[in-house]
Amino acid sequence: MSGAGGVGGQPPLALTMGDPAGIGGEIALKSWLARGGSDPVPPFVLIDDAERVRRLAAGLGLAVPVEGVEAPEEAPARFAHALPVLDRPLEADAVAGRPEPANAGRVIGAIEEAVTLANAGRAAAVVTNPIHKHVLYDAGFRFPGHTEFLADLAGTTTPVMMLACPELRVVPVTIHMSLRHAIAGLTSEAIVTTAAITEAGLRRDFGIARPRLAVAGLNPHAGEGGAMGHEDADIVAPAVAELKRRGIAAAGPLPPDTMFHAAARAGYDAAICMYHDQALIPIKTVDFDGGVNVTLGLPFVRTSPDHGTAFDIAGQGRANPTSLMAALRLAAHMAARRAAA
Repeated sequence: MSGAGGVGGQPPLALTMGDPAGIGGEIALKSWLARGGSDPVPPFVLIDDAERVRRLAAGLGLAVPVEGVEAPEEAPARFAHALPVLDRPLEADAVAGRPEPANAGRVIGAIEEAVTLANAGRAAAVVTNPIHKHVLYDAGFRFPGHTEFLADLAGTTTPVMMLACPELRVVPVTIHMSLRHAIAGLTSEAIVTTAAITEAGLRRDFGIARPRLAVAGLNPHAGEGGAMGHEDADIVAPAVAELKRRGIAAAGPLPPDTMFHAAARAGYDAAICMYHDQALIPIKTVDFDGGVNVTLGLPFVRTSPDHGTAFDIAGQGRANPTSLMAALRLAAHMAARRAAA
């Protein structure tokens, strides 16, 4: 069982509430229940409404004692016998499956507080539960997603979203935009920047001494020599050449339809993909329940489960905590690598 400290005795992870009407609370409770065993979930402190979490545990029949704490430093000692919660009462009651705009400020505030704690060294990393963006817009949230919001909080303009599971890591160059806009906005510079941040993250946070990158083509068959589009020759190939010039082990542009079978995956450490679905479809096919969303290029470690709020099953006890547990474990190990460095 995990006791008074996390990986290497580091501070607890800061876990945000996510949308209170979604499954974030349920998977947090279930993740705490996985704190023992051969692969324990590391200590974390949940930023949430403590009374809401208690009611949720009782309603779901989960034997999870919930204890409010005043500071994250209290969490590791409490974690063995109770789920520690930094108590941030909601503005309105949370009803499963029914997002409440009145609580949007608390949801945003939990993310901001987690980042503040991580930047101050009081939390080892930030782990975020799923949010529902449309409910947050009225509270001033102006970002396409978590990734862009965290980058703004960190003061960086080049966040990189990686999706990771034991069998595959994928990184989309363009993220939350339509396919039409993704193609129009794709540049060699964007590919090089994304790939370079990915390579640095693999070395620093994953301990890979010489990361190998597979760069996907944009078009079918990577353009088929211009027969299926010129973007691969005009945009992707020059980016790969520049990466090689910088000493980065990059290959491509590669035909996307042959990059993701098991034998191909053995030849690289991360796939650099040109748009959102080119990256997310293969990893969700390979490991739908266990994928983790990682934001690279930040001054703090951030991970998240690779799924949404799941309003349709919220409050029913059906939510699978596998992805959140993987996100917690990965965040702890990434943070430990940074601390050791």
